[in-house]
Amino acid sequence: MALIKPPTPAIAPAQLHLPERPERDCPLLLAQLNDPRPEARRWAARDLLDCPSSSGAIVAGLLQETDHSVREVMLTTLVRVGDATAVAGLVQCLRSQDAALRNESIEALKQLPQAVAPIMRQLLSDDNSDMRIFAVNVLESLRHPEVENWLITVITHDPHVNVCATAVDLLGEVGSSAALEPLRQLKTRFAAEPYIQFAADLAIKRILQE
Repeated sequence: MALIKPPTPAIAPAQLHLPERPERDCPLLLAQLNDPRPEARRWAARDLLDCPSSSGAIVAGLLQETDHSVREVMLTTLVRVGDATAVAGLVQCLRSQDAALRNESIEALKQLPQAVAPIMRQLLSDDNSDMRIFAVNVLESLRHPEVENWLITVITHDPHVNVCATAVDLLGEVGSSAALEPLRQLKTRFAAEPYIQFAADLAIKRILQE
C-alpha cells in the first residue's frame, strides 16, 4: 500500500516573517539636499514627503537650487505637504529675483486653495505692488468662493494701476453682477488710463452677457 504524505500544516499569519518597509532616514535625506549630484537631491526631495517638519529645509534648498528637475520635485513635495511652512516658503519664493522660480511658485500656490486662503488678504495688501500682482495671479486658478470678493477689494482700494489692471482682467472671467458697480467706479478712479477703461468695459460686457 502506498504511503500517504501527511498534509503540510498551514502557517498562521503570526508565524509569517514578512520584511517590513524600512523607515526613512530623515536626517540622511535632509543632508542629501546639499549633495553635489542632482539625482541625489532629487530623490531626497521626493522621499522627504514621508518626513515630518521637512518643509523648511526643502524651501531653503529650493531657493538656491539651479537644476530644473530637482526644483520641480521640491515644488511637488511642498504642494503635497501643504503645511504652513510650505506655503510661507512658496510666498518667500515670490520675492526671488529668479523669474522662473516666481512663476513656478505661483503655479504651486494655485494648487493650495485652502492653505492660501487665510493669507490672501495679507498678500493683496503687501507693500510691494509686484507681490500684489503675483497674489492676483494666484487667484487665477484658485478654486475658492472668496475669489470675486478679493478681486473687488483690489479694484476698489488698490492705488496701483497695474495691480488693478491685473485684477480687472480676471474679473472679466469670474465676475458676477456684484462686480459691475465696482468696475464702473474703477473707470472713474482711473479715468486717464486707457487700458483700465478698455479692460473694465470688456469685463462689464462679459458679465452682462452671462
